[in-house]
Amino acid sequence: MKKRVLGKSGPEVSALGLGCMGLTFGLGPATETSAAIDVIRSAFEKGVTLFDSAEAYGAANEEIVGEAVAPFRDEVVIATKFGFKNGDSSEGLDSRPERIRQVAEQSLKHMKTGVIDIFYQHRVDPNVPIEDVAGAVKDLIKQGKVKHFGMCEAAVATVRRAHAVQPLTAVQSEYSMWTREPETQILPTLEELGIGFVPFSPLGRGFLTGKIDDSTKFQSGDIRTLLPRFAEDARKANQRLVDSIAVIAKRKHATSAQIALAWLLAQKPWIVPIPGTTKVPRLDENVGAADIELTADDLREISDVLAKVQVQGARYNEQMQKMVGR
Repeated sequence: MKKRVLGKSGPEVSALGLGCMGLTFGLGPATETSAAIDVIRSAFEKGVTLFDSAEAYGAANEEIVGEAVAPFRDEVVIATKFGFKNGDSSEGLDSRPERIRQVAEQSLKHMKTGVIDIFYQHRVDPNVPIEDVAGAVKDLIKQGKVKHFGMCEAAVATVRRAHAVQPLTAVQSEYSMWTREPETQILPTLEELGIGFVPFSPLGRGFLTGKIDDSTKFQSGDIRTLLPRFAEDARKANQRLVDSIAVIAKRKHATSAQIALAWLLAQKPWIVPIPGTTKVPRLDENVGAADIELTADDLREISDVLAKVQVQGARYNEQMQKMVGR
């Protein structure tokens, strides 16, 4: 797979990474451990070298990632995250320096590794100055326990303040054909500062694949049951976007998912999407997107489609929305 560099001094990684959240968290019952390890190892065999985890996804997630990459640990970049009380997103935020240090030690143990390649603040904690957060990670970098600092869903001003203390390698936020807020401020700022961008949910939490419609039923424990954009009426209204993408995909002899990922890759050379999946066939499909070349005409056509379709439904409920853009 083609490679990309995250940030001015960041690691070289595959153009597409693997978001590992759904293996144990947020999409219903956890994937059986051996199957989850198979997905990660299959991804590596296909050229994927960036694997994304978090304390909030449960100890099992970090343990699975650690076990899966152990045979080729030196050839991959593993990322994890801190920032929630007791590692539970429902308990609120906690980015106190002592907590950051605790999470780092815990993550190193779970993943059975000597270093965390990218350590993200999962959500900005308004009760802890971002300078203190960046300083804590800077200390971990000096100690050799962390290589690179990242932030998730942070506001431009906060990114600048953190970057002044400890240069950021990557910012991770939701970005896709139906979530384009980063284009207005975040992307220009990252380009200016030389920071890489890692879009999560690049397939609109599955909606942009064309495999979900207004009749789809989600399992208990699936985060999409809490998101306004996945209400039945919103899905019905947003089907127009999916149908338009499918037309372009058919002409390109690709799938809708591949077009959605190829479009993201075409935006900037320092963007590395991390689609997640629990199934090897879907993994194969996603990886194939890295080989799709969208022409200037293709991109203009997609741009016209996106301009005509007004996406319905907020991406987060009110409580979740309070944690982003700080």
